[in-house]
Amino acid sequence: MRIVDKLKQAEESGLPYFSFEYFPPKTEQGLVNLYDRIERMGRTGPAFVAVTWGAGGATAQRTLELSEACQGIFGLDTLMHITCTNMDRDQVDQALAGARSAGVRNILALRGDAPRGDEFWSACSGGFTHAVDLVRYVREAHGDYFCIGVAGYPEGHSESTDPAQDLEYLAEKVRAGADFVVSQLVYDADIFIDWLQRCRDVGIACPVVPGVLPVQSYQSFRRLVHLTKVAVPEALRQALDDVSANDQAVKDLGVEHAVATVRKLQAAGVRGVHITTLNLENTVMRVLSALDLGTEARRLTPRISATQTEPSNVVPGAWDDFPNGRWGDARSPAFGNLGSYVSTYGTAMQKIDSGGSAWGEPTEIDHISELFVGYVEGSVASLPWSDEPLLAETQRIKDELVRVNRLGFWTLASQPALDGAASDDLTYGWGPRGGYIYQKAFVECFVHTAMFPAFLSRLQSASPRITYYASNRAGDFVTNAYSGPQGDGGAVTALTWGVFPGRAVVQPTLIDKMNFLAWRTEAFHTWEEWAAVFPKDSPQELFLREMADKCWLVNVVDNEYRNADAIWNMFQ
Repeated sequence: MRIVDKLKQAEESGLPYFSFEYFPPKTEQGLVNLYDRIERMGRTGPAFVAVTWGAGGATAQRTLELSEACQGIFGLDTLMHITCTNMDRDQVDQALAGARSAGVRNILALRGDAPRGDEFWSACSGGFTHAVDLVRYVREAHGDYFCIGVAGYPEGHSESTDPAQDLEYLAEKVRAGADFVVSQLVYDADIFIDWLQRCRDVGIACPVVPGVLPVQSYQSFRRLVHLTKVAVPEALRQALDDVSANDQAVKDLGVEHAVATVRKLQAAGVRGVHITTLNLENTVMRVLSALDLGTEARRLTPRISATQTEPSNVVPGAWDDFPNGRWGDARSPAFGNLGSYVSTYGTAMQKIDSGGSAWGEPTEIDHISELFVGYVEGSVASLPWSDEPLLAETQRIKDELVRVNRLGFWTLASQPALDGAASDDLTYGWGPRGGYIYQKAFVECFVHTAMFPAFLSRLQSASPRITYYASNRAGDFVTNAYSGPQGDGGAVTALTWGVFPGRAVVQPTLIDKMNFLAWRTEAFHTWEEWAAVFPKDSPQELFLREMADKCWLVNVVDNEYRNADAIWNMFQ
């Protein structure tokens, strides 16, 4: 069914409605588990579900696959995102043909962001420059077959300096054939209500649905705000700061604020809400229940489907409630979740362009070492691989991090060992109160190929106390984390775990071959992004591209978590 018809029916009847947004998981296991999650959440009766599209069509096939499953297997009206960035006309035609073949009749037409590795956004030859061009083309090529949605920006697009002109661009998309609008995330209901009235004043009469993303964790929310610059009420900021060490309290506050936001929107006559799930379930279901939305939201008891592959010792939908850093569980549908939203609505990370000058003009290995040392010491605010300062827990290992970075082990991530820290500890705590946190010492770093053989020898000599994964850009891969008769490197290493009253042991941070290789691609692409800041064939550009080719990405875990300092003997 055309989504706009469902939205108009709901608005004419005065009934509230809601929809969900998912992104294609990075791993096959994550996709399987997402299917289980969608099957459960679909029983709440969403007006539609949306599936995002990676920058430059990076997830095109997976987006089509997931959209086809939502539409055909789960029977949910599906809104498939399509971006025109780095997509020529033939590629767009293939995407639209794939949607038609899958029975998908609804698309969200976006300009989108440049894919990783491209310095700036640019229209490709034979492609489209703006989302309005894509809207016009779809209408010309497919008539009324597709119901077309477009993105709206209550606070203005990140590249716009004129709110009035920005609103006119939205009106132009509607005149070109868009049927409805989905807004950027809303944390301040008053901003959306005012913007919606301005939409109506300039003649935008179609349904406009606000986007809502309940706060899932303190760190991910901080990063989202940092990257998107979305307005956040000061009261919410302060409340989150006050409970930042209690992950459960953060989630509770996220539910509370999302519910209050939707209620305020409803009181102003806004009937619908589009919920960005980040592929997580539990918090979203709590929001629906509090709002008395959904045919089963209040009484839904998750059941295990025939294909259930989620961990069996926890409630389905809640087992990955406490992701703890990038090294989450690769089985989780939410593995690597934040970038999916950031790239969807055109508020891309500007870290490479804005930070380039702060990172100097490297042409020697020592320049890279000093940059990383500066980051650890706090004189450099960010790195190409990290857009925020180091977490407070790294202060405990700061001296060792400075030492190893000076030696040429360029650290991307690290954590100290813990043996039973209180879950409400302001530095190390996470999860519900009354629990205890354990973690193994861990360091992830780039190592130049000249240093790698000796480093690998030390790691091998310390096995099995030390678990390691290592790979270069060419795809060479070595590990001692073997499992199964074939020794395929598929063993899973628990890096962080928590013990809480009334709960099974929670292991939010796992490292295995699957999630290591998923991150490897991004890590090496970031060298390319940094290189692209400099003029083509300049000494800096050539040097950074050479580093991408001559480094190994190495992940080191010390399984003796009660021996906090032993891991540093590996870095000499």
